[in-house]
This record gives sequence, C-alpha cells and structure tokens, in this order.
Amino acid sequence: MTPEEFRTHAHELVDWMADYMAGIEERPVRAQTAPGEIAAKLPATAPEKAEAMADIFADFERDILPGVTNWQHPSFFAYFPANSSPPSVLAEMLTATLAAQCMLWQTSPAGTEVETRMMEWLRGMLDLPQHFQGVIQDSATSATLVALLTARERATGWRANNEGLAALGAQGRKLTVYVSEEAHSSIEKTMKVAGYGAENLRKIPADREFAMQPAELAAAIEADIAAGFTPACVTACIGGTGTGAMDPLVPIGEICRRHNIWFHVDAAWAGSALILPECRHLVDGLEHADSFVFNPHKWLMTNFDCTAYFVADPDALERTLSLVPEYLRSRETGHVIDYQNWSVPLGRRFRALKLWFVIRSYGVEGLRSLIRNHIALAEELFEQVSGEADFDILSPLRLSLFSFRYHPAGIEDEAALDALNLRLIETLNDSGLLYLTQNRVRGKFAIRFQIGQTTTTKHHVEAAWSFIRETAHGLNA
Repeated sequence: MTPEEFRTHAHELVDWMADYMAGIEERPVRAQTAPGEIAAKLPATAPEKAEAMADIFADFERDILPGVTNWQHPSFFAYFPANSSPPSVLAEMLTATLAAQCMLWQTSPAGTEVETRMMEWLRGMLDLPQHFQGVIQDSATSATLVALLTARERATGWRANNEGLAALGAQGRKLTVYVSEEAHSSIEKTMKVAGYGAENLRKIPADREFAMQPAELAAAIEADIAAGFTPACVTACIGGTGTGAMDPLVPIGEICRRHNIWFHVDAAWAGSALILPECRHLVDGLEHADSFVFNPHKWLMTNFDCTAYFVADPDALERTLSLVPEYLRSRETGHVIDYQNWSVPLGRRFRALKLWFVIRSYGVEGLRSLIRNHIALAEELFEQVSGEADFDILSPLRLSLFSFRYHPAGIEDEAALDALNLRLIETLNDSGLLYLTQNRVRGKFAIRFQIGQTTTTKHHVEAAWSFIRETAHGLNA
C-alpha cells in the first residue's frame, strides 16, 4: 500500500469512525450473535494472494461488526465503563502510526518523558501523596502482579527472584496475602502467577457495608505469624467490582506498618473519582500505602489500555523487575528512567500520548464535570429504585454503582427469586437495548447497574429503568 493509497483509505475510515460514534445508539449494545457464528464466516485458511482494502472493509462491516459488543454505547451499564473519547481515539491513531516501542528512554525519549509528566499530572489531579511515583501498566491486574512481586521480594529479603520460592518454602515459611472477601478475582489470579499459591490468599470478612474488617485482618495476620507463615502483602479495595466496597485505609495501613507488610490499594474504577475534591476522603490513609493503582481507561475517557500504577519506593520496584542485558544498555542507562524496569513486559506502547490528548482536550474541570454527572444520574436512579415496592436494593450506592433485584409480592423463596432475576437480566441483555451485569450479594442473585459511559445522559438512564420495570412486570405476569 502506497502512502497515497493509505491516505485514501484512512480518510474513508475516519469518516466511518465519525459515523459510528454519531450513530452508535442505532446499534444493539451487546452483540446479538451465537457462539461460533462469526468464526463460521471466516475462511479456514489465510489467503495466498493480496486482497483489496475495499473488500476487506466490506467484510468487516458484514461479518465482523455484528459480533462486536458496543462498549461505547450510552446504554452500556455493565461491568465498569471502558469509556473512550474522540481525543483519545485521535491519539491512538498517532500511536499506531508512530509504532514506537517505548521500553527505554533511548528507544523513545518522548515516550518516557511524556509518561513521567502524565503520572505527575495524575498525581496532582487526584491529590495523591507527593512521594508517589508512577508508571503506566496495561491493566490493574498487571499492576497488582507487580505489587505482589515487589512484596514477595521484600518479604524474602530480595531472595525469591534468585533462589525461587521452592527453596524458601523448604524452610517452612510460606508467604501469605490478605484481601477483603469483596476483592476482585484478579488478585487470586496474580497470586498464582507470582508463585504464592492460591491457597495462601486469606479472604478477610467484610462488614455490613462490605468493607474489610481491620480487627479480622489483624487476627488473621497474627494467627499466620504464630503458625510460621510470612505475611507479605495486604490489598485494600476502593470501589470493589461487585458492590463498590470501600475498605478503611487508616487502620489497615497501621496494621501493615506494624508488621512491615506491603500495603497495596486497588482503586481501579473508583480512583478516577478522586479528581473530585468531595471524593478524596475515600482514600484517607493512602499515605500509608506502598502502592496504588487506578485505571484511566475505566472512567477517565481514555481508551483501553491505560493503567496508572504509583509506588512509594520506586527503587524497590526496579530492584524486583530490573534485568539489563548488554543489548538493552545505552549510554543513558542509570541516568534516566527506563520503564522496561518498572513493568513485567519489556515492550511498551506509547500509552501516555492519549492521556496527554484527553487531559488537555477536556481540562481537569471538564473531566470532573463528566464524572459528577454520572454520579448525579446514579443518585437519581438509586432513589427511584429504592422507592419501588417490588424491587430490593442489595448493595448501596457507591459513586455510580449499586445492585438490586426484582422482588414481586408473593415470591419469598430465594431460589425462585434468583431464577426470576436471572431470566430478567437475560431478557434485558438479549434485547440489545441495554447491557447489565449479574452478581451475587450476600448469596442473593443481584443485578448491577453502573453509569460511566462518556455519552450517557439522563434520557438513557430513564429509558433503561423504564424498560427494566416493564420487562420485570411482564415476566411476573
């Protein structure tokens, strides 16, 4: 493809992209295809000869697009948002064009220095402790893995990387990690990857507000120490996936300091709300933390993937992950940041560029306005659902998230209520008019509702609630 051919096709694609954004509400929120339906349309083998771009794009529209769940649809209320924005998309186009590999300062000085500055901007926007230094990871899961690896090294006196956990385990002191029972499943996954073993994860009971109980945490740590274990890390949650749980950082941090345990704070979704001064109390005690993570790609209008990971001691992070063979050395080594030593992958995309575009395009006040609007819409909906006699609130409003279930009069059997609400959410999602996520809260089947897409308005929320009520009553009838 020549530059001129590229220019022609690129203009056509940009026109299509703008039309897609403008007309996304005409599409179903969730893909309406059956398993295997898309694969059946794709040839079993690769083409031997080149094909025309016009044919490729026609096949994209006909065969691929129907199988795409439209995450940027304003009636997407499932999971957490992965909201995008036009400035972020434009930056991604430049990132793809430059195709820079930002592993070292020398391989892309701008990549490194823009990333450093963007982490400083975010630190200031969220009013994080000034001693925190940040790095962009691909996901909160990767950031948690990095935290567990660093915690592992510190807990073993920096021996595990060299000797392996098997050698240390032979000495009878297994490493343990502590989380709330409301914590995300990714923590258990990273336990496996980091070599701790899933059986050494301690899930601490939550209180009536779904927050970790510090007294239970302290008791579990002391019991493990008495039994010959080495507590390595505590992960607190700010904005848990299921219920939006908010763990108390001050007492948890004090326990970690008392026992010299790495303290990691996971605010993957809720962290973006910290740009609002009225939300900063949610992380009172963050100064006790060793590491902190949040995802601008969840609620800060920045395309996936872009995770902001902050550490109080970057030397510990580098000591854990740094490995510099001769072919990765340069004359600047040791005098600049080489972010390859701050994350697990060697290869790194120029993710900071889209942050730079988004923050400058909206301004901090513009971003605050969007998040405040989402929270206000959720507050209005929460009041409506709370006032319905045949709906139960199962988890309270946390920022823009809460959980409920349909509970018509005359049905008290829990299994029957679970089955009814499963039918309800499947019917709603199958419609293509909105998308919600299921959960279990205190053993009860729940429907989560979160508001966070960039273009969601009051109209979309009101339409969703009207459709939920109408569908629920229809099923019960």
